[in-house]
Amino acid sequence: MTERKLWFNILLVLFISGLITFSHLGSLSLFDPDEPVYAETAREMIQFQDFISPRIYGEFWYDKPPMYYWLVAGAFKMFGVGEFAARFPSAFLAVIGVAVVYLSGRKLFSDRAALLSALILTTSLEYFYLSNAAVTDMTLTFFMTAALLSFLHRHYYMFYGWTALAVVTKGPIGVVFCGGIVGLYLLFTGNLGLLKRMKIVRGTALFAVIALPWYLMMYHYHGMAFVDTFLGFHNVTRFLQPEHSSGILWYYYIPVLIVGFFPWTPFLVQAFFAALRENGQNRNYGIFLVIWASVVFLFFTLSQTKLVSYILPMYPPLALLVGWYFDKAWREKDYRVLKWFAAIFTMLVIILELGLFYAGKLVTSQLFFSVQVLAGMFVLVLAFVWWMSYRQNFRGAFCVNVIGMLAFITILMAQIFPAVVPIFSTKGFVNEFKQHYDGKTPVYIADFYRPSFMFYSDLPSNQIKLPETLPVILDKPGKAYFIVKKKEYEKLSPALQSKVRVLAIQEDKILFVREFD
Repeated sequence: MTERKLWFNILLVLFISGLITFSHLGSLSLFDPDEPVYAETAREMIQFQDFISPRIYGEFWYDKPPMYYWLVAGAFKMFGVGEFAARFPSAFLAVIGVAVVYLSGRKLFSDRAALLSALILTTSLEYFYLSNAAVTDMTLTFFMTAALLSFLHRHYYMFYGWTALAVVTKGPIGVVFCGGIVGLYLLFTGNLGLLKRMKIVRGTALFAVIALPWYLMMYHYHGMAFVDTFLGFHNVTRFLQPEHSSGILWYYYIPVLIVGFFPWTPFLVQAFFAALRENGQNRNYGIFLVIWASVVFLFFTLSQTKLVSYILPMYPPLALLVGWYFDKAWREKDYRVLKWFAAIFTMLVIILELGLFYAGKLVTSQLFFSVQVLAGMFVLVLAFVWWMSYRQNFRGAFCVNVIGMLAFITILMAQIFPAVVPIFSTKGFVNEFKQHYDGKTPVYIADFYRPSFMFYSDLPSNQIKLPETLPVILDKPGKAYFIVKKKEYEKLSPALQSKVRVLAIQEDKILFVREFD
């Protein structure tokens, strides 16, 4: 392959990934409740000039290590405080992660397999969505991907360094995943002798130099309060006990993966089994990628706390597996793969069309046209997929999927999401609040809306209080503002409702004021 073609492919990957990721990055307000937490914590890092101990609402916050807060704080310094900067680290690392998958795929398999893998990754639904989200998952995924691919390419010092950065991003899970995946791979392939060449002593020292200083400083400043909250609650307890009702569903991540890896889901099972049946070095690579994806999936399936975003670290190995498999079928002219893809894709589109049809009954007239366009677009993509399958055209079938996802993402970000922002964000409601607020009275706000309200209102934290017992607070004298969920207001007795004046209602949020002394 010529150097000119290499640079062309790199630029193509960066262009498509950048286009998908950055086109609407700052156009939507932060979605409650997670995005504003990370943005507000980074803002308070700058406010207090304390880059060791994360804070939120002016109080120390032991939820996550500081890496994403540092990155967002840096973005705030570069671009100013806002949605674009809060999401910039995720978006930037998502694009770089796609390039890493391409460069690694070239060495593992072939240039075409690498190009396919990179485009599969950047157009998979969940990877795209989290590339536009101000949360830690994309940062963890990038560092894990860099670490594990470094191991696969025998760059051991880089493996230890990237693993350390994963630990500074999301805690012990970084070393559990990277160490566990490598260990299982060596065990399954009978390669335990490789441990002698992995520079374990010097690598561990490098890991410690990068990963441990923040933890040691936090223990020095905060003692057991940090250990009990961060390690005890946010790692051990959340693994053993469900924080959300979804934790009881053992199959939770099966539909998440089917939807999240769309439109490439039809290739998953075949790619897994094909990798395990492969011979030679490709089999070793395939086993490594299968173990990588499986460990992430099974770990979070066993975890009692489940969120859609948790399994993102399995998407890079899945993309490499599917890219390799599609390239293999293309090279061997196995046209059954195209027919299988068209058949499964048809089932997925039928389910999607039923979902869009149901959604069309519920959405406002503003959204109805966009939903209909989406439905028509997927029917058109399906028709082209079948046509390319009939023509036995691998390139055409792949390109139709990529172009279809580009169109889908464009409609989603330009039409669908802006229309539903008032449901998922407090920003517009904060603007409504400012028109009524006198600038000094205490504000009681529901915990769910608190991070977003703090970020967008710029009010000092001592004015923002949490109404743990709303009826008790309403019975006290003195003026106060309240922002709570509408259903909480509706639960109040008529006597308590008569003591307040409703100022604004937006979706599930209500603002009212108690004015008596």
